[in-house]
Amino acid sequence: MRVIGTAGHVDHGKSTLIAALTGIHPDRLKEEQEREMTIDLGFAWLTLPNGEEIGIVDVPGHRDFIENMLAGVGGIDAALLVVAADEGVMPQTREHLAILDLLQIPTGLIAITKTDLVSDPEWLDLVESDIRETVRGTVLEGAPCVRVSAKTKTGLEELLQHLAEVLGKKPARPDLGRPRLPVDRVFSIAGFGTVVTGTLTDGSLRVGDEVEILPAGHRGRVRGLQTHKKNEEVAVPGSRTAINISGVSVEQIRRGDVVTHPGQYRPTRRVDVRFRLLSDASAPLKHASEVKLFIAASETMARVRLLGVEVLKPGEEGWLQLELRHPVVAVRGDRFILRRPSPGETLGGGEIVDPAPERRHKRFAPDVIRKLEALAKGSPADVLFQAALALGPAPVKDIVVRSHLEREQAQAALNELFHEGRLLTLENGDLAPDAQTLVIATPHWEDLSRRAMQTVEAYHAAHPLRRGIPREELKSRLKIASRPFNALVQRLVQEEELAEDESVIARPGHEIRFDETQQAQVRALLQRFARSPYSPPTIKECVNEVGEEVFNALLTTGELVAVSSEVVFRREDYEHMVGQVRAYIQKEGKITVAQARDLFQTSRRYVLALLEHLDAIGVTVREGDFRRLRE
Repeated sequence: MRVIGTAGHVDHGKSTLIAALTGIHPDRLKEEQEREMTIDLGFAWLTLPNGEEIGIVDVPGHRDFIENMLAGVGGIDAALLVVAADEGVMPQTREHLAILDLLQIPTGLIAITKTDLVSDPEWLDLVESDIRETVRGTVLEGAPCVRVSAKTKTGLEELLQHLAEVLGKKPARPDLGRPRLPVDRVFSIAGFGTVVTGTLTDGSLRVGDEVEILPAGHRGRVRGLQTHKKNEEVAVPGSRTAINISGVSVEQIRRGDVVTHPGQYRPTRRVDVRFRLLSDASAPLKHASEVKLFIAASETMARVRLLGVEVLKPGEEGWLQLELRHPVVAVRGDRFILRRPSPGETLGGGEIVDPAPERRHKRFAPDVIRKLEALAKGSPADVLFQAALALGPAPVKDIVVRSHLEREQAQAALNELFHEGRLLTLENGDLAPDAQTLVIATPHWEDLSRRAMQTVEAYHAAHPLRRGIPREELKSRLKIASRPFNALVQRLVQEEELAEDESVIARPGHEIRFDETQQAQVRALLQRFARSPYSPPTIKECVNEVGEEVFNALLTTGELVAVSSEVVFRREDYEHMVGQVRAYIQKEGKITVAQARDLFQTSRRYVLALLEHLDAIGVTVREGDFRRLRE
């Protein structure tokens, strides 16, 4: 399914030509019909001589509505440039042509309309010669030029034949499995509800699919699909599609929003681009200029950050980082247009190179320019690698979506990157990675693993009396999401770079060691335990004597065992007492607190804490005033 778009000066007969070709007048608004001038986008369709059905987007030609034109021209497969025979090339002819060239519309043809108003063949030859000169160096250089009259119907069959030929040379749009439909119209139909229209790209939609409306994130479901007013179960890439969406109101959607499957795209408020300033621009482009960004059907204000240069002169190309007032949905390779907001002027356009840079770039950093050049000109593997660098640890499917490579290209690029070791899997072990497998670019892995180990080493240095850093604290310090963090730790443990024990992470071989002063404090404390093993110092007294860090270290190493929030024993004393309690119960069948107190010649506080601890760990079970061994 293909879509063509008209372009040309106001009143050069675009809508009349479409009506003559299709029998459908694209001017749907009452004001358009009264003024005989296209104001907003119009739509029609026809069947070519080869049997292919195509959609048509008719755009306004008047300079006051140039921005409406931009909403419809971005998703077309071919352009139909219309020039009236009685007037020839006019200002909006040139501006529309410049926009088609900036958007790199892949093919097209030229229609010289209103030939019934010109009787002199030489004049028509002059008009055609002027058109040929105007399109030289643009995407329409060498395009077929057909003389037509909508009034007398002359030339229409030849025009359709040429249209079939130019489209036949262009492959159908690929199905990448990630549909997106930029909304160019939204309305409501009684009994059906919300309907949006647009040109579907990058994937198919089916009746019943759950959809997400970006950038707001509203969720709905496809209730019905139409292409050229025919109901469809499946809408294919490249088709003009109307979607009846349930669960979303008309007020929640506006032109420029994107309908897609949930989770497949992320809105962005910053993009890196390659930009060409038109040679006839009225002034150079300066850093921090405010512009209007047009991409797909969306429009938003943006602030320009020039990269690598102080100013961009008319006719020059350069790198820009655009910071957007409102979020848009963009992918690598999308074409865009920039216009000056006031006075209105098309400045130029180019290609999205990175649709979601993580941060502001330094304006004059050579490594930034090198990265952008790799993204713009590199091989599929380079493009995929840069996408992996931009995302950090991510599922394979997210990296492929960001790269905007076709499925076969992406798979070949993945294989190449894994083979070269530039991309690593964090999950699935030796199994082949699938779409959900978490992967990471090697430079990111090296940096992340180095930071993880340095963080653990630094924690050991700062807290030598602790076993290691708590797992959650390491995750927080690395500022990484749970899934990649878990995979990171698992891999580093497997590689014996880290060790994990009860949610504490350490370097292998790490041991708690006391300095001389601390060793003296520990000896003095343990002597107190030895003098009174069953009535030892309380936890509070221990902390007061050796400090909290040393005391916790004694618990960690197992030299002391806490049985309550107040009572602690030496390990050998604790194990002896547990053994004595077991032996007493085995002989007598049960034990009371008083009997345990007499057994160890100590106070009720100590034996009660011990017995409750034994209940808690499953050694004993309480029955009234007695304890017996748990079966």
